[in-house]
Amino acid sequence: MNKPNVIVILTDDQGYGDLGCMGAADLKTPNLDALAAKGARFTSMYAASPVCSPSRAGLLTGRYPGNAGVRAILAGHRRASGLTPKVPTLAAALKKEGYATGICGKWHLGLKPECRPNANGFDEFSGFLAGCLDYYSHIFYYGMSDGGFNPTHDLWENGDEVWANGEYLTERITRKSVDFIRRHADGPFFLYVAYNAPHYPMHAPQRYLDRFPDLPWDRRIMAAMLSAVDDGVGEITDTLEKLGLAENTIVYFQSDNGPSRESRNWLDGTPDPYYGGSAGGFAGHKFSLFEGGIRVPALLAWGDKVPARVIGDPCIATDIFPTVLEACGGDPADYVLDGRSILGLLTRGEQTPHGCLFWELEDQTAVRRGDYKLVLNGRLEESAAPRAPVFLADLGSDPGETRNLAEALPETCEELTRLALRWRDGIESTWEREFAKNYAVT
Repeated sequence: MNKPNVIVILTDDQGYGDLGCMGAADLKTPNLDALAAKGARFTSMYAASPVCSPSRAGLLTGRYPGNAGVRAILAGHRRASGLTPKVPTLAAALKKEGYATGICGKWHLGLKPECRPNANGFDEFSGFLAGCLDYYSHIFYYGMSDGGFNPTHDLWENGDEVWANGEYLTERITRKSVDFIRRHADGPFFLYVAYNAPHYPMHAPQRYLDRFPDLPWDRRIMAAMLSAVDDGVGEITDTLEKLGLAENTIVYFQSDNGPSRESRNWLDGTPDPYYGGSAGGFAGHKFSLFEGGIRVPALLAWGDKVPARVIGDPCIATDIFPTVLEACGGDPADYVLDGRSILGLLTRGEQTPHGCLFWELEDQTAVRRGDYKLVLNGRLEESAAPRAPVFLADLGSDPGETRNLAEALPETCEELTRLALRWRDGIESTWEREFAKNYAVT
């Protein structure tokens, strides 16, 4: 049989509860819901980080972010460092297997020449390099108001800067993705569709807003932006159907992290937290290692190869690299990976290959083993004080992490703390040895 095509679709700051098939009753995401109904819907899929650059690094490299060289939100100016060919991406691995590779949308893994998509396994790049753009002018403003850097236009076709003033960025990403699929219909191809929605600034054309006239403004703009994404997913899947590619194309979807409460979402100059996104009842948001920051909506469809089912086993975005590579005929053992292939879980109903999952961001560290999850110095929101120095939860009985069991289960707490700190020491050692000298956030 021919090698499968692969499409990885990533959204930005979309919470666990911001998708119809994950429980949202006020949003309309029929195309993503239809994909979920055809294949696997994950209820315990985790991002590799609660913020965008490290999360994307983990997804694309199959490594924990600190082992990939990206541990924080990267700068958006044109000297910013980030991911380099020293750490192979899934695109680079599939290119060795004969795949045409492309990215449409958000990169946010560095702007230096060696950090850009075309230097990291992608044959084609249509999109932007920084973390967030004005959806119509395609100018990167954030962080430029301190006088250090000027606002920067940031729209590219490979190495060429292009201008498309007025074209809604979500629709442009869809249009470019459909064009890539059509041009590479003879396959095999790997396409990374990285929507920046619903990341701020909260922009959507009126026709999408009109679909949700009765929602409060903050939720309405969120619903509108996700509706535009969902329409785009529908165009992509319709194109696959028309070209006869649907049955032999792996389509994987997830968000990069939990919902943002940053006041800059509002666009009205006020410091109020933003309430448009939903973590689906979990504690925490973007920037947090509690469930709301890292447990994300996710689904995978692959014709009749992956039966329709709900997967509750804990998985993490670093698993996508080895899973896809194995499905495409490559050998994950050829690469240094932290993720594990979950192909058996998807196609044969096997159990998760993981014993423990780990996360870190700044002074926060977390581990999940079975139903127990431990968070050290965990924050519910950015810049908030730690909720507790040590927080232990039983996710089986308390998925919302409402009760701290650290004192009630001292042996479990001590054991998981030891595991988390030992893992964190390994991250720090690798970072200092391989990445620290060539890395800069600012």
